[in-house]
Amino acid sequence: MPPQITKPPLSVSCKALGTNFDAFSNAEAIAQWWGPPGVPITVVKLNFEPNGVFHYKAEMQGQIMWGRFVYRQIKRPDVIEFISSFSDENGGIARALFSDKFPLEIFNHLDFSEQNEKTTITLKGYPVNATEDEMQMFINATAGMQQGFAGTFDQLDNYLLKTFVYDR
Repeated sequence: MPPQITKPPLSVSCKALGTNFDAFSNAEAIAQWWGPPGVPITVVKLNFEPNGVFHYKAEMQGQIMWGRFVYRQIKRPDVIEFISSFSDENGGIARALFSDKFPLEIFNHLDFSEQNEKTTITLKGYPVNATEDEMQMFINATAGMQQGFAGTFDQLDNYLLKTFVYDR
C-alpha cells in the first residue's frame, strides 16, 4: 500500500549548469553540497536505487543531526522521488531535534528539466501520514524550508562549477 500523502506544497526551483543528476547519485559528490550552507555532512550509506537508502550525519552548532532518504522512484535523467526523515545514528526514523511536531516523513519529488545546457530542478515535498499538528508545523515551516533548500541548491551550483569544465 503506498503511503498516504497530504499536499500543502513545498516547492523550490533552481537552475544549475550542465548535467547534475550524478551529483545526487554519488556519495562523494553529495557530501560536498547537500544540506544547509556551512553544515558539513558525512555520508554513512548511499544506495541510489529504488528502495535504497541515503543515510547521513550533519554537524551543526555543536549538535549532530542524522537524516535519511528512502528512494522510491529514480528515472534517469528526469526524476528522483524519496521519503526523507530525520533519523538516529542507526538509520531509524527519529523526531526532528527542533520540534516534536515536525512530520516524521516527507515525500519529495525532484524533477530535472534541461534547456540550453541548464538544468532546472524543481523540488516538491509533502508530509506523509501526518497528524493535524504535524501538518500545521510543516505549513508554518515552509518559508524556512524554501530558504534552506535554496541555499542547498546554491551549494549544488557551486559544486558543479568547481567540478565540471564547460565549453563556453
